[in-house]
Amino acid sequence: MSAPHLLAINFRDMAHPEAGGAELHLEQILIAAVARGWRVTWLASGFPGGAAEAEHRGIRVVRRGSWWNFNLIVPGVLASEFASPAPDRIVEDINKAPCFTPWHTRAPVAVIVPHLFGATILREAALPVGLYVMALEALIPFVYRRSRFVAISESTRDDLVRRGVDASRITVVHCGLDHASYRADPAVARSADPTIVFVGRLRRYKGADWAMRALPRVLRQVPAARLLVIGDGPFEPALRREATRLGVAGAVDFLGFLPRADKVRRLQEAWVVVQPSPKEGWGLTVVEAGACGAAVVASDAPGLRDSVRRDETGLLVRYGDDAALADALARVLLDAPLRERLGRAGIAWAERFTWPACGEASLDALAGTASP
Repeated sequence: MSAPHLLAINFRDMAHPEAGGAELHLEQILIAAVARGWRVTWLASGFPGGAAEAEHRGIRVVRRGSWWNFNLIVPGVLASEFASPAPDRIVEDINKAPCFTPWHTRAPVAVIVPHLFGATILREAALPVGLYVMALEALIPFVYRRSRFVAISESTRDDLVRRGVDASRITVVHCGLDHASYRADPAVARSADPTIVFVGRLRRYKGADWAMRALPRVLRQVPAARLLVIGDGPFEPALRREATRLGVAGAVDFLGFLPRADKVRRLQEAWVVVQPSPKEGWGLTVVEAGACGAAVVASDAPGLRDSVRRDETGLLVRYGDDAALADALARVLLDAPLRERLGRAGIAWAERFTWPACGEASLDALAGTASP
C-alpha cells in the first residue's frame, strides 16, 4: 500500500524571500506528517529565482503562479495536477486570502488559520484590494462549513466563531519554539544603553510607526534610550522619514534583516522588546523574546493578549495610545527589578512551547482525531 498523500496549500513556502512565522508553523506540521509516513506536497506561489519544483526536508514543493494570483490559479492546478488521484487529505493554510479549496477537490479539506485580516487589511492595502480580501474572508464560514480548523490562538478561534464557524470544529494549538536558538545566555550582557528592540517585517500593519511616535516621550524620561529596528520591508522609507520628522533619528538604528544568531543576540541584549501590532495570530516574536529573557511591551490586541501574560511576562497597552506605550516602555527601562521579573517569567512561559508538540497536536486536530 502506498503512503497516504497530504497536500498543503499556502501562498509561500520556506524558501520564499518573505517567508515568516506562518510558513515556519506550517513547515513544522508537515515535518511531523513526513515523520508519520505521509507523502507530503506543499503547493505555494512562485517567486523570482524559485524553481517550479523543489524538495525541502522530505516535502515536495510545487510552485505555481505568483503572490498576486495564487488563490485564483489554485483551482486549475488542483484540476490538472492533483485530481487523478486526489490527495488523501488537503490542508489549506489561510494566510493571505482563502483559495476556497473545498469547491475544487473531492479530497477532504482541513484548514489552518493563523489570523484573519478583517479591517486591519486597510492599514496595508489600497481600498479596492482591502475590500476584496475582506469579501473573501466573509465567505469562509460557508465554503469551509464541513472542514475542521486549527487556530493558533484563542483570539483567532473567537474571531472565527464570531464570523460563523462552529466552535466544535475549531481546535486551538499554540505555536512552538526553537529552544536551541531562542534561549537566555548568561554570557551575553544587556546592552550598555537602555535598548528597545522591534523585530518584524516593516509593513504598515505591523505598527512600528506607533513605536516611533512613542519614542519622543520615552526619550524625555530616558534620554539615553535607543530603538533598534530589526527587519526589512516596504515601510522602511516611511519609518525613516517619520523618525526624522519626530526628531528622533539619532536614537533609532535600522539594522535590516539579521541572520537568526544575530537576531537572538540582540534579543538577549535587549532591555525591552516592543510588539506594537494591531493584530497578530499568536505573536511568536514575543515568545521568542521571552525565551531570551527579555521583558516585553505589546499592544493589547488579538493574538498578543494570548502570547503575552499580562503583567507577568510583559505589559499590554491599548493599541494606538502613544502616551501609554511610551510610559510602559519607560517604566520597564527605568525599573530593573520589573525587567528582571518579566524576563524570568518570559523564560518559564516559553518553555511550554515546542515545535514537535505543535506539529503532532495540529495533525491530530486537522485529521479530526483530537477534541477541540
